[in-house]
Amino acid sequence: QVQLVESGGGLVQPGGSLRLSCAASGFTFWRYAMRWYRQAAGKEREFVASISSEGGTRNYADSVKGRFTISRDNAKNTVYLQLDNLKAEDTALYYCYAVNPGGSWGQGTQVTVSS
Repeated sequence: QVQLVESGGGLVQPGGSLRLSCAASGFTFWRYAMRWYRQAAGKEREFVASISSEGGTRNYADSVKGRFTISRDNAKNTVYLQLDNLKAEDTALYYCYAVNPGGSWGQGTQVTVSS
């Protein structure tokens, strides 16, 4: 049974940082690319970042480029998203997604940026 469990969200002031984690189980994690998405209240889910199976290729949405960093540890079956210089518009529920057959979503972790 595929499971993706996100953690690390919280309330942070503008300009602050958070590190999100997504622990994967139930599939061969190292074989598949991983992505992060986010969904703000009243808006559609949007792509944030992706990383290839071996970690060599990373892509980012323009809105987070230079501020967010995606990484993975295949030995720990975990993908990370480092969020730096956070802005109010980064407030959203953040989801990880496994690009495995059928695709798999986590339950999300809330990030709130507010003073």
